[in-house]
Amino acid sequence: MNKFIGILIGLIFLLVPIYAWIVDFAGFGAAALTFLQGGVMWILLLVGAISLLIGLNSLKD
Repeated sequence: MNKFIGILIGLIFLLVPIYAWIVDFAGFGAAALTFLQGGVMWILLLVGAISLLIGLNSLKD
């Protein structure tokens, strides 16, 4: 029975934010989209910095 409760809680934690995003409850949809866009920018910046460091490190060898 514990497994079913865990699955039910997981579904609730998954579906409630999706529903809040769809109906744009209290602006959560726009806030989530802004957060994701900012996260993508930080990931791209970090990937670029790591690539640059790897390239510089390979030039040293």
